[in-house]
Amino acid sequence: METVNATKVRYDADQSLKLLEEIDTLIAAKGKKVETFDLKNDRPDDATLLARMMGPTGNLRAPTARVGRTLVVGFNEDVYARVFTS
Repeated sequence: METVNATKVRYDADQSLKLLEEIDTLIAAKGKKVETFDLKNDRPDDATLLARMMGPTGNLRAPTARVGRTLVVGFNEDVYARVFTS
C-alpha cells in the first residue's frame, strides 16, 4: 500500500476523481455514517461523489486508503476492520 503525507500532498476535485479510474467500490465514511457506491455497475454523477470525498478545504478528505479496487475515504472503525482484514 502506498502512503501519502496529507499535510504535504493535496488532492483537488479533478485529482480526486482521477483516483476513481481503477476503483470498483467507493466507501465514504464520516463518523457513524457510511455510504458505499458501486462504481462498476451504478456510478453516481461526479458531484455526488465529490460531495462525499472532499473536505471543507476543497481537498480530498483524510484518511483515504486504496485497498485493491476499493477506495475508502474518511474513517470508520467498523469499515477499516472489514476492509483491512478481508
